[in-house]
Amino acid sequence: MRRLSLILIACIVAIKTMAQVGELRDNVSIGFNGGYNLSSVDFSPTIKQGLQPGYTGGATLRYTTEKYFALICAAQLEVNFAQRGWNETIDDGSDNTYRRTTNYIEIPFFAHLGWGKENRGFQFFINAGPQIGLFLSDEEFYGFTQEKPWDPSNRPNNQTAQYGKKVENTLEYGIAGGAGIELKTGIGNFIVEGRYFFGLSDMFGNSKADPFGRSANTTITAKITYLVDILK
Repeated sequence: MRRLSLILIACIVAIKTMAQVGELRDNVSIGFNGGYNLSSVDFSPTIKQGLQPGYTGGATLRYTTEKYFALICAAQLEVNFAQRGWNETIDDGSDNTYRRTTNYIEIPFFAHLGWGKENRGFQFFINAGPQIGLFLSDEEFYGFTQEKPWDPSNRPNNQTAQYGKKVENTLEYGIAGGAGIELKTGIGNFIVEGRYFFGLSDMFGNSKADPFGRSANTTITAKITYLVDILK
C-alpha cells in the first residue's frame, strides 16, 4: 500500500508542477465507459493458463488543469465494475478444464496527458497511475465428464491449492496505464483506449505457510468512453 501511495503522490505533484508554468485550464468532463477485459493471474509457483474474457464498465470524471506548450494535462478518476479471473490450461491427460471469474469494483486515478486538438478534432493521449480495487464475488467452473471425471492428481508441479480456495485479500492495488485516441465534437468526446493493469497485491495469502508466493491480477482492456464537458 505504501508503493501505491507514493505513485499517487507522484502523479499529483507532476500535475501541480506543470500547472505552475502552463496555461491554466478549469475544465470538467463526466461520462461513462465500457469495454472488454482479457485477464490472467500471475501465480508463483506458476500455473499454466490462458486469458479469461470479461466485461468492464463504469463512470469517468476528468479535470483538465492546464496546457503546457502542446501538452494538455488532466487528472482522471474512474469507478468501474470489472470481471477478471483466469482460465487454466490443463494438459495432464485428464481432459479437465477449470476457470474462475472474479468480480471487482476498480478505481483508477490517472495522470492524463494529451496531444492534439483541444476543442474540435482528434487528440492522442496516454493515461498512467495507481489503481485500487475491491473484490466483490467469484465463480468457479469445473469441466469434466462421467468418462473423464475430475482428477487433479497429475497436475503440473502438483499445484491444486487454487481449486475451491477463497479469495483472502479483498483489497487490491496496482498500477495501470494505457493510450488511445479521443475525438472531440460539439456533442461530446468519443474515446477509444487500450489499457494494461499490473497488480501489486495478491488475492491469496503469501506467507511462507501459504501455497502461493504471488497471486496477482493482470488485465488487458479495450475500452470506449463518452465524455461531456460540464465546465469549460
